[in-house]
Amino acid sequence: MSDIPSFPYRLLWEERVVRSVANLTRRDAEEFLALAARVPLEVRITPHPLERANEVLTALRAGAIVGAAALVP
Repeated sequence: MSDIPSFPYRLLWEERVVRSVANLTRRDAEEFLALAARVPLEVRITPHPLERANEVLTALRAGAIVGAAALVP
């Protein structure tokens, strides 16, 4: 695995926590993806206009958005 380049975390939209995923082998990933293909997922994505980004960030911080919010131009 390659090193992750450093950068100022303040650039991450004022995030206070940085989380990482566990290291895994190629075989682990192949087994996981095969399993994931058999599991039904409900994905919720709500598009928001880019000009409302500050409002969307406020809603995310407040826990008012279920699923993922996507900013669109």
